[in-house]
Amino acid sequence: MDRTSAGWGSGLLGVIIFSGSLPATRLAVADLSPLFLTSARAVIAGLLGWACLAVLRQPRPARADLASLAIVAVGVVLGFPLLSALALRYVTAAHSIVFVGLLPLSTAIFGVLRGGERPRPAFWLFSLLGAATVGGFALSQGVSRGAESSLPGDLLMIAAVLLCGLGYAEGAALSRRLGGWQVICWALLIALVPMGILALATAPASAAPIGLPAWAGLFYVSVFSMLVGFFFWYRGLALGGITGVGQLQLLQPFFGLVLAGLVLHEPVAWTMIASTAVVILCVAGARRFA
Repeated sequence: MDRTSAGWGSGLLGVIIFSGSLPATRLAVADLSPLFLTSARAVIAGLLGWACLAVLRQPRPARADLASLAIVAVGVVLGFPLLSALALRYVTAAHSIVFVGLLPLSTAIFGVLRGGERPRPAFWLFSLLGAATVGGFALSQGVSRGAESSLPGDLLMIAAVLLCGLGYAEGAALSRRLGGWQVICWALLIALVPMGILALATAPASAAPIGLPAWAGLFYVSVFSMLVGFFFWYRGLALGGITGVGQLQLLQPFFGLVLAGLVLHEPVAWTMIASTAVVILCVAGARRFA
């Protein structure tokens, strides 16, 4: 298997794992505050990442890489988890998942700015088509579904997507030097102390009111969304290219909508399915011209 194919395969595994993030977050914020959820998941993943680095005796990153690791931490350890958790106080997981369709465009833009990639013009046509489809769907939902969509929730998801795209592109570029799993582990380790302080400050007074679904959601986003998924995702971006493999995120709404319907029993409208189908078709075109 060549590097590009290996990158796409690894990236797809990462996308499948990430697809459970928003439904799991929705479960968790039912009983846990967004600040505690964000910090607790970072602490749990950070301790596991520290163990991986220590057991496998990984060398420390160079001082020149610390700024990039800090950007990764701000984007994917703090920014996306916190902003998406806040957004899920206003919108359903099914609605928020569709915003993930904007992640390929965000990642591609930062891939050019931070990763030095130069996709062909036709790539941007397919990427913009996918983003426009998602944006049009979100706008129509805000008008027609009232409580299930709100301006604060939509704005929080857009901000989350921008920070996540930056963190993805920065981490992918850094993975070429440090390795995919090492990047997320070091980024988590950098954020461990401040996230630990925040977790202690925002911890619930008692565990009694917190239900099993919320604990299960915390476990998933800590172990899989915050750590394991990045092992595959950063490796995929580094091997297959940030702009190209990044388009696999267009599949994430499809997987996530299925999970939202199965796990949370949220309604999945035909417009969601139709919008997702259109953006999925954009993957093939964008991949060809990346």
